[in-house]
Amino acid sequence: MTILEESRNLVKKNIREYGMYIALLAIIVTFAITTKGLFISARNISTLLNQTGYIAVLAVGMTLVIVIKHIDLSVGFMAGFLGAVAAIFMTKNHMSEWLVIPIVMVIGVLIGLIYGFLVGKVGIPAFVATLAGMLIFRGLLLMVTQKTGTIIVPNKGFNAIGNDFIPDIDNSKSIHTLTLIIGALAILFLIYSGIKSRNNKLRYNFEVLSIPMFIIKTAFLSGIVGYLCWTLASYHGLSWTVVVCIIVVAVYHFVTTKTTLGRHIYAVGGNDEAAKLAGINVRKITYIVFGSMSMLAALSGILYTSRLQSATTTAGTLFELDAIAAAYVGGVSANGGVGKVTGSIVGALVMASLTNGMNLMGVDISFQYAIRGTVLVLAVIFDVVTRNKRK
Repeated sequence: MTILEESRNLVKKNIREYGMYIALLAIIVTFAITTKGLFISARNISTLLNQTGYIAVLAVGMTLVIVIKHIDLSVGFMAGFLGAVAAIFMTKNHMSEWLVIPIVMVIGVLIGLIYGFLVGKVGIPAFVATLAGMLIFRGLLLMVTQKTGTIIVPNKGFNAIGNDFIPDIDNSKSIHTLTLIIGALAILFLIYSGIKSRNNKLRYNFEVLSIPMFIIKTAFLSGIVGYLCWTLASYHGLSWTVVVCIIVVAVYHFVTTKTTLGRHIYAVGGNDEAAKLAGINVRKITYIVFGSMSMLAALSGILYTSRLQSATTTAGTLFELDAIAAAYVGGVSANGGVGKVTGSIVGALVMASLTNGMNLMGVDISFQYAIRGTVLVLAVIFDVVTRNKRK
């Protein structure tokens, strides 16, 4: 089999996974041409990644919620409210951000456990429970911000999370050296993990890519990571927001792909009755997933409040829809049991790139919403069609 034939078969077999990468590449090329290179400038890419951060974090949690065939409509205003709570702790109680951040995230976990109890134990549909939560948190957000409308956060350490970049080891150079080093280490890890995964599959006689195809794929992915790190290094380097997102994605990717908990989550999403018969505690999985979702909503609220350096009455508006859209565009199935954390991050980048590119082109906001809605519909149609073909 030639490399071209193998590539064609690879894309055909993994069309759900590779489709979003192809879509993202097409969007980047299109906007790079239409904006005369402004879209792929170092400053815009850095801004794009920072703007995507708080939605990407939500999309990670939403992926697991949809995988177990539920939904969480409250995460937007929950993020806005918990971001306001963090602002109040720091402004009125003069608490350190090192204490505020874990407290707010624990509050998020407790809220998620309440959702898990209502859905898993009481049997209330997640749509209804979280819709009620959305209204409650919208009211609470207005309540805590109604006096001034905006709570300004003067805490420099907290605000640095959403606006500053990691320090460099050599400030005398125009390029961010530490970002380049991190990029090099990431490429080495990518190569190592790819080789290790391939060898493990060979050990158990699983199908693997041919050596030439494996080299091409690894070189392509390494090239993307290298180009991205070089571009960011030529501006200010990696931002703290991007670092937080990388950590979240790495942790959740490991949990969902390498642990028993991850296998149980997908088993529950695939067939909850079969999961029960296999001895999996479905109710416990529901608690964990909703607790995780609300914790990430708290983190999203922290990132957003930090970026604005304030808490506002409109914080969190439509965040939940952006997160849901990112998950579906990233390959999560509406039927549950299918979807990857990494795919949802790509989905978040697709949606954010559309918005960013259209803003640079001066497209009217009304057309922007229509286009983003169309992309979401196409993603769901793509899911249905590919699923039917497999049947």
